[in-house]
Amino acid sequence: MAGPAARRRVAVRAASRARFAIVASRFNEAITQRLVEGARAVFEGASVPADAVEVHWVPGSFELPQAARHLTRTGRYQGIVCVGVVIRGETPHFEHVAREAAAGIREVGLASGVPTTFGVITALNEAQAWARAGGGVGNRGEEAAQAALEMAAFVDRVTRVRGKATHGKAQKG
Repeated sequence: MAGPAARRRVAVRAASRARFAIVASRFNEAITQRLVEGARAVFEGASVPADAVEVHWVPGSFELPQAARHLTRTGRYQGIVCVGVVIRGETPHFEHVAREAAAGIREVGLASGVPTTFGVITALNEAQAWARAGGGVGNRGEEAAQAALEMAAFVDRVTRVRGKATHGKAQKG
């Protein structure tokens, strides 16, 4: 079993104005709820007001990328956290859902430029999923929210630097 991801806490610049969305899968909802709670706790710890974090529920992990894409198009969010649980069953369906959820979430982030993070648990059984939802292996919702905060700060920093460089060139020319 893999351990928790490396932890690094970063403050969100202008946290009072930053908005984030959590897109959560209702499939395996009890476990996913723990991921949502973990993500919310990270945002609270970073001084993001509770009303600046919206939770949107979708049927399953396969639908996470489509929901995230629609949310990025609103222009309202500095980051989107996708959380869900995919537990291996008796067919290869598990692999298809997990792969497509990961690829779709990646594509949303790349295409939109909005940090869109992967907090989907893939587990061999329910016990393993619970371990990744606040048990002995950490909470993937927390990790995904932390990644969204860090990437939102990164995008803000890069955008400000790019804006200064563009502004400086315009003045010289």
